[in-house]
Amino acid sequence: MRTRFLTMMMVLLGAMTEDSNAGGQQAVKTTAAHDDSTNVVSGRETAMFGSGCFWCSEAVFQRVPGVKSVKSGYAGGSSKNPTYRQVSTGETGHAEVVKMVFDPRQVSYDQLLALFWKMHDPTTLNRQGADTGTQYRSVIFYFSPAQKAAAEAAKNVLDDSREFKDPVVTEIVPASDFYPAEDYHDDYYNQNKDAPYCRIVIQPKLKKMGLATPSPRSP
Repeated sequence: MRTRFLTMMMVLLGAMTEDSNAGGQQAVKTTAAHDDSTNVVSGRETAMFGSGCFWCSEAVFQRVPGVKSVKSGYAGGSSKNPTYRQVSTGETGHAEVVKMVFDPRQVSYDQLLALFWKMHDPTTLNRQGADTGTQYRSVIFYFSPAQKAAAEAAKNVLDDSREFKDPVVTEIVPASDFYPAEDYHDDYYNQNKDAPYCRIVIQPKLKKMGLATPSPRSP
């Protein structure tokens, strides 16, 4: 099963790399929340993941051809319009997440899932590295039955493969209200590459993911 999982990852990420080499359009920063009234808007879909600090997640998905916009924010909690300070206490129940709009003709949901699993440790409960608390939990918010099925299948394959010595603790739950993070979080890595967190945490992660090159902006 481990071989099956590794093969799946290689195929999905390899296909994404081929698309990138072919000159696929990359993501641009968004400043507005996406309308969740439907998952498919003009041939595009929405995905939302929590994988620790949203600065890292934003930087990764911004560099994926076919991802049209990425927005950091908060989801999965009980209070309305939470602030970063409130979420950081761990008392609101929200997770730090990134919400993205993508073109499934350029990048599939399965490919986004493959990146999600690779970019963080899905076996550590409420923690990623030095970042601890429920706000840093591993979570997939699905927008359709198809996304739910894909996420659950991928999680099962990952567990069965024994890729990790511990079981996967990633939550797979329906998409909840999304609250955009404060403006200073937008495009954080690209605007703060010399900051210690960016140099010590985000840059090595991008290198590991094979996404260390700058993220060009669309006109």
